[in-house]
Amino acid sequence: MYEGKIIKYYREKSQMTQEQLGKGICSSTHISKIERSQTEYANEIIALLSVRLGIKIENEILKLKNIKMRINSWQQSIVMQLFDEIEEINLELEQAELIQISNYINQYKLLRIRYLLMKNLMNEAKELINEIKKIKHKLSPYEINLFRHVQGIYHLANHEPLLAIQVLKKINIEEYANEEYYYHLASAYHSNDLPVMAYFYADKARQYFKSINSYLRVIDSEMLMLIQVKDNEEFSETIKGFENLIQSCEICKSSDRKARVYHNLAFEYYRRKNYELAKKYYFESMKLKDSNSIPYLLSLEGYIRSSYYGELLPKGELLQFVSEGFDIASKKNDKLFINLFTLLDLLILEKEEEYHQYMADHSLPFFKKLGFVYLINHSEKELFNYYIKQKQTRKALSMANTLINQ
Repeated sequence: MYEGKIIKYYREKSQMTQEQLGKGICSSTHISKIERSQTEYANEIIALLSVRLGIKIENEILKLKNIKMRINSWQQSIVMQLFDEIEEINLELEQAELIQISNYINQYKLLRIRYLLMKNLMNEAKELINEIKKIKHKLSPYEINLFRHVQGIYHLANHEPLLAIQVLKKINIEEYANEEYYYHLASAYHSNDLPVMAYFYADKARQYFKSINSYLRVIDSEMLMLIQVKDNEEFSETIKGFENLIQSCEICKSSDRKARVYHNLAFEYYRRKNYELAKKYYFESMKLKDSNSIPYLLSLEGYIRSSYYGELLPKGELLQFVSEGFDIASKKNDKLFINLFTLLDLLILEKEEEYHQYMADHSLPFFKKLGFVYLINHSEKELFNYYIKQKQTRKALSMANTLINQ
């Protein structure tokens, strides 16, 4: 089974015809049947063909068999976010030339998409997704569900939570058996401001991560569960929960998770209008992030907004931060953050009419397209209040109707 694939691979690599390879050993017809595993063959023939190709067939068979094991290990390390191991196996697989003839080439490509998304290489990931779409009919049931999973992760990274939910809900867990996807489904529901569903799937993810002893991912799930709690009466308990998560991150020496905990804690203070503490924790989050990354922009936007509403920084300094954020977003061609920083610029410059016009004409339609319920609701309420203030009754009634029918 393996011998035929290997013989064919190295023959084509050596640019030999079947006749040239078989000369003095066996006929080209017999070579063809060996390569397609359509005939029995003597070990002596394989040995002679191997010598002519300059390979040791036993070693090549071991390499081919090892690919399956390493791909499975790669997937497990990706699920558990063991970054050193991820990089080590990635390098191995990149150098494994026989992967091209392996039965697991499609699984490798699908995991490669996940790897690219981890590296924030969105364009490369999209290219590989499009490549997989062309051969989707050739995928096994497991691979189809893995493809749905990586598409869901891509949509989340691309600020498309509605599309993420649609594709992730198609996963058949009986065919896939990777419950990690519950975490990404919970994240998508959270982005769509559906806290009950987000909490439900985050808890399922937490149970799965506990079962595989992935403490880091348990932290991720517990944080996602914690930020679904909206009751102000339980805020002291929520704060204790964040403090425990920060301590857990420090024990695990996970600065990226600690940054996310700080960001979410900042938002909890922001939505309760405690702008000083919101600013403090957004800044703590920013210090732990790559200053050219999307997560950094997310915290920077919160930092600027908290500082503006709390009157905690002078206008000139705020505008400098806005300019920094806009430049990073533009270089990355991230339309969501280009939108958000444009709004902040107009808000801080007190260009009230332009601000609301931009929100109505550009931001709100864009937020609706992406499915960001929090941003949609926030924008519609702002526009409603503005139209009332400006005595634009027709527009106010239209916006009120939208708010009532949500």
